[in-house]
Amino acid sequence: MTPKRNASTPHPSAASTAQTFSTSTSTPPPPATSSRPVTNPPKSSPAPQTSYQSTSSTSSSSTTTTTTKSSSSAKSSNSQSPSYSGLDIEEILTRAWDHYNKTTPQRVKLMDVFMTFLVAVGVLQFLYCVVGGNYPFNAFLSGFSATVGQFVLTASLRIQTNPDNKFHFKSISQERAFADFVLGSLILHFFCVNFIN
Repeated sequence: MTPKRNASTPHPSAASTAQTFSTSTSTPPPPATSSRPVTNPPKSSPAPQTSYQSTSSTSSSSTTTTTTKSSSSAKSSNSQSPSYSGLDIEEILTRAWDHYNKTTPQRVKLMDVFMTFLVAVGVLQFLYCVVGGNYPFNAFLSGFSATVGQFVLTASLRIQTNPDNKFHFKSISQERAFADFVLGSLILHFFCVNFIN
């Protein structure tokens, strides 16, 4: 005969279920810590960016310094550049004229006056051709060519007879230079008169 179970005693299967439930709902044990210390992975250092920024700031500061220096040097050069006024130019021309009068022989001055006259005649001929017309065009060419040719011959005579150029023209005397000038002038005017027709 089976003994009667008391209602107060729990069923063995229920007790085991309750123990399992209590075990499963209990907090898990803390994880085991290893003896090795945990190290974080190395982070990339912002050194290149910093160096780039420092380099860029250095270059920008050097550029600013260079620009400032160049502008200051330009201002100083502008302030140091001599300013020529009308009085200075007049003084320079006066001194040049005085030097020319003191150092130039009378013969050379005479040739300079003749060359100035030839320049004036050539300018007047050209202005007349532009304003009044060039109907006898061969006459204009003849007169203008005579003026230019005579100017060249006179300049050649001036160079050969100038006392400052004796070293360059040792073998040419002043008489020979003048004879060449006269012969060249005769040939020039002969062709110019024939060209007028």
